[in-house]
Amino acid sequence: MNAGTNKRIRITLIKSLIGTKKSHRQIIKGLGLKKLNSSAELEDTLAVRGMIHKVNYLIKCE
Repeated sequence: MNAGTNKRIRITLIKSLIGTKKSHRQIIKGLGLKKLNSSAELEDTLAVRGMIHKVNYLIKCE
């Protein structure tokens, strides 16, 4: 197995979900984030990148 194919992205929720669109709250839930400063490590796929792009003002990526 090639180590390059198993890339991961670490995301952290840095802003509150109060006042955001319902669809953006659902995306955050789908990414596995619950509370402020919670983090998740996800596979680097196009679907995940699209979700991150929609809510980039709420999260921090590493």
